[in-house]
Amino acid sequence: MSESVQTFETKSDFAYRQVRDRILSGELGPGSVIQQRELASLIGISTTPLREALRRLKSEGLVELDAHRDARVSPLRAEEARDLLEIRRSLDPLAAALAAERRTKADIQAIRAAADGLAPLPSHPSVEQLVAHRSFHAAIYRASHNDLLIETLEGLWDKADRYRRLALRTDRGQAARDQKTKEHNALVECVALGDSAGAAQVMREHIDTSLGATAVWRLGHSDTAADA
Repeated sequence: MSESVQTFETKSDFAYRQVRDRILSGELGPGSVIQQRELASLIGISTTPLREALRRLKSEGLVELDAHRDARVSPLRAEEARDLLEIRRSLDPLAAALAAERRTKADIQAIRAAADGLAPLPSHPSVEQLVAHRSFHAAIYRASHNDLLIETLEGLWDKADRYRRLALRTDRGQAARDQKTKEHNALVECVALGDSAGAAQVMREHIDTSLGATAVWRLGHSDTAADA
């Protein structure tokens, strides 16, 4: 382990970050068993801080632990995908509207910086690409200056990323990707101009045609097929 890790984070924090990144990148796929001794050895720690990290990830819904301390990555569920989409349909437009009303010059600069070079997610996004996508939306959330709303939306993001990956298994096509770029640009301009109604409307459309919405459709149809 590097000196910088020892200086700035605990072994448990390090383990949490490592496992979380592996889950969100898809390296540890939904439903897969986590071989704790092997994983601890791979990332250079003992199993004790790893178990602490797994308990933290369980509290976030990313990991399941049973009474025997066996661990697996939480599977993707149609109900959770639907719940995430329903919440975001309400809260993301609210955050965008408040951002347009309350943004500061610094907020606008941060939003534009996050949007600079932002591209629609490819079929196999890296953690860095997912982080860039999150950073753009997080900049809008922060501009709302509603701490409870920001905390709530940030807390939903990690769960939602796993469903975005599921949706990306099907190529959206260039037209759909271009539309997402237009929506990102429209959000920036609506917030910068103080157009709260416009920002809310663009965000609502953005969520309704999002990867999360695609995941709800895919999981719902797979469940229907399984029941047939």
